[in-house]
Amino acid sequence: MDEKTRTELEAATFRRLIKHFQHRTDVQNIDLMGYGGFCRNCLSKWMKEEADTMGLALDPEAAREAIYGMPYDEYKSKHQTPATDAQLKLMDESIAKNDH
Repeated sequence: MDEKTRTELEAATFRRLIKHFQHRTDVQNIDLMGYGGFCRNCLSKWMKEEADTMGLALDPEAAREAIYGMPYDEYKSKHQTPATDAQLKLMDESIAKNDH
């Protein structure tokens, strides 16, 4: 596969992942962190970091809105629930496994 095709495929896959996360608002960020070591906020931070690396201007809130499909505060008020102690513990254990 040539590099251009690979980049297009990766971009399409990323857009599909974001669309999936925007649809599955029942899946809490704390659960994503607990099981996968990343969440929607991580994706928005990674997007911002990659934009910075490429010399592109991207406001952190604009990156969050791109991932959440709405302003972050609106998403939190509509979909985010308080984390339990068990969720926080699992998240801490999962984050400790990350390589960065």
